[in-house]
Amino acid sequence: MDTRINQIRRIIRALRVSMREAEAIMHEQINRDEDCTFVAEEVMKMRVVMGGLVQERAALGDTDPIIVASLFIPRRRPTPPRARLDQPRLVLPRVVARA
Repeated sequence: MDTRINQIRRIIRALRVSMREAEAIMHEQINRDEDCTFVAEEVMKMRVVMGGLVQERAALGDTDPIIVASLFIPRRRPTPPRARLDQPRLVLPRVVARA
């Protein structure tokens, strides 16, 4: 039984890393306005598998947290800073059509 718990924990660790990588790819595709249906379906399949593994692990009595050290996925570039509210804004005169 202890061997099965260790196997489940290893699979969960690997699956979490794969899910994070797939989600990063999906977000990149979304940012490029590309179709990400395939990757999104794969992430959903991984979540189904993960749910089954978590249930099996809980049924075997394992409640210890699973720590994954390499979950760092680089974030996308930061957006340019917005104009501060206390700075005066450029106000353009309204143009009204005359009859």
